[in-house]
Amino acid sequence: MICLGDTPHILGNIARLKSDLANIIEPDFGLLDQLLSLEVLTRRQCVKVRSERTVYEQNDALLDLLVSEDQCDKFVRALQRTRQQHIVNFITQNGGQTQFITGLTLCFKKSTI
Repeated sequence: MICLGDTPHILGNIARLKSDLANIIEPDFGLLDQLLSLEVLTRRQCVKVRSERTVYEQNDALLDLLVSEDQCDKFVRALQRTRQQHIVNFITQNGGQTQFITGLTLCFKKSTI
């Protein structure tokens, strides 16, 4: 499980990854209910998101409502609670762009034989 305090700038990552996230988030099966219970969304906002015609439009509407780090931290928590950890990983790793580089350098010696 991810420690939310260790993931600064979730809002920025979500904004950058919005079009990709709109394609992979599953808003049904509890996510919107979790966002309501965590007070990320109001009932009216949940109804508006659910009223969108396609899942992609629902996701666009949902992501547009995330405007603070606190909301985004709770959004990540809701994703975890609805078994969408792969999306949490995608967000926290900036769409797979975060890489950890070590100081290891491999050297090859050309053989003269």
